[in-house]
Amino acid sequence: MGDGGPGVSTFRRQGEHCVATFAADEVRVLRKVASEVVGLLTDGFDHSDPVVARLFPDTYPESPEDSAEFRRYTEGDLKTSKIDQAGAVLAALPPASGGEVRLDSEAAEAWLRAINDARLAMGVRLNISADTDLGAELDDAVLHDPTSPRVFQLSVYAYLGYLQESLLRALIGDAH
Repeated sequence: MGDGGPGVSTFRRQGEHCVATFAADEVRVLRKVASEVVGLLTDGFDHSDPVVARLFPDTYPESPEDSAEFRRYTEGDLKTSKIDQAGAVLAALPPASGGEVRLDSEAAEAWLRAINDARLAMGVRLNISADTDLGAELDDAVLHDPTSPRVFQLSVYAYLGYLQESLLRALIGDAH
């Protein structure tokens, strides 16, 4: 995705850590997104919700019985893991005023998985697919109504993608 633009945090490698400094608005967005994932997986957990279906896909789509059996044995641990990963984001975020985040490799991997879950959930809600041109989608939304919730949500989706890419580059040691 390239440069995140002015005021967008980029993770960088510092020794064994991935480090970024977040502005107050970034902290607010990340706290809200991670909290929404936790809420979806706890209070709002409903298999008929397309977002839940995306986060917990059928292992055996051709066999609902086998999928149900597999889910019975694995879903609890997977749900707990996803909640813990979102919790890792919440735990590492600086105060509301912003500040530094310093992640070891385990925490960075939890952040990557949590950001991925948030993007998957948002992608379903925003009707984004692999062939969606996010830039064109955002331009179109801005043309229709620059103050619409869709513009904000698409911007957050794009931001999460940028942040995920930045963290992955820092984690594998490719950061600029």
